[in-house]
Amino acid sequence: MIVKNTYGTSVAFSTRQFGVVPKDEFSGSALQRKKKDPNKDKPKPKPKKNDGKIKLRSLSRRSKQKIRKKITCFARCYKRLSFVTLTFLNKVDDKQAVDVLRKFLDNVKKRSTDFQYVWVAERQTKNAEFEGNVHFHIITNKYWKIDKWWNYWLDLQKKNGIEPREKDFKPSSAFDVKQLNSSNIRSIASYVTKYVTKNNAKFKCQVWNCSRRVSELYTDFYTTTEFTDQFKRLKAILKEIEIVGQRNQPALNIKMINLNRQTLPLYKRLDDKNKAIK
Repeated sequence: MIVKNTYGTSVAFSTRQFGVVPKDEFSGSALQRKKKDPNKDKPKPKPKKNDGKIKLRSLSRRSKQKIRKKITCFARCYKRLSFVTLTFLNKVDDKQAVDVLRKFLDNVKKRSTDFQYVWVAERQTKNAEFEGNVHFHIITNKYWKIDKWWNYWLDLQKKNGIEPREKDFKPSSAFDVKQLNSSNIRSIASYVTKYVTKNNAKFKCQVWNCSRRVSELYTDFYTTTEFTDQFKRLKAILKEIEIVGQRNQPALNIKMINLNRQTLPLYKRLDDKNKAIK
């Protein structure tokens, strides 16, 4: 069996039932996408049916898994991360909100060195004034000068037609920053679980995105079962699920791994691969 590993999870699968042996040791990076041949004739796109309805978007299970993996690998590349929450001064529609967010991120990129991030949209549920209003959570490697960027975020909203509900309304919560210790994988995982994997809201805009370097991070690597045998010796397997396939032969074996000081060094090959990306 071949084993597909990411931080905290290893899935052993039968190549007879689930495909051939992977060509590359690592996977999950945007660098592996096939480049389009400009000389190749492009098929004519089929006309899209437009019934006047805007398609609602939400985070699929696959997207949630991808975000979780990307953020974990992101955290392994930087010593400290910030968790930023951006909220709006007044009621705002989804499209306008995400347009203002993009302008904000574009300006931060221009004024910062190596600015990397992952952002996710969420609906407000505890604000009676703007219930259902979209707001954004961003995990980034940037250190923020709070007063500078807080004022810029408020001014940017006003320039784009989002006026405060009161003349002097300048809520400090509109730009909220918490520091994260990236070496504490459990802490990172708690944020991902709270704001990403439990997020089932629907939007009329893009639901999440990340910077190019985060997109290029590898999230998985393939090994033989000898790799997961090390977790057995360390007694670090929290849970194990086996799925039987044809003829009662093992088809899938899923292991949930306890990430700690003993087990994290075993993922060094993935750390080294991602730190080498420039």
